[in-house]
Amino acid sequence: MKGKTSSGFEYELDEAALDDYELLEDLCEMDEGNVAKMSSMLNRLIGTEQKERLKEHLRTENGRVPMSKMMIEIEEIFKNAKAGKNS
Repeated sequence: MKGKTSSGFEYELDEAALDDYELLEDLCEMDEGNVAKMSSMLNRLIGTEQKERLKEHLRTENGRVPMSKMMIEIEEIFKNAKAGKNS
C-alpha cells in the first residue's frame, strides 16, 4: 500500500505490518508513556530505510527532527492505512 502524508512524505506500507502483534505491543507501551518504543514501532511499520528517509524529510535547519512533526506523520500514516483498508 502506497501513501503520501500532507507534508509530502511518500512511503510504501506492507499491509502485513498492520497485522503484527509486536507492533501492537509497541503502540500499547507508547500509549502508557514509553516513548522509547517509537523507534521500534516505526521500524515495524515502515522499515528502517523509510524511517531514515522520514527523519531526513522532517529535519530542520538546525539538524533536529521535531518530535511534534514526527507524531503528525505517524498519525497520518495510520489514518491513511485505515482508509486504504476500508476502501
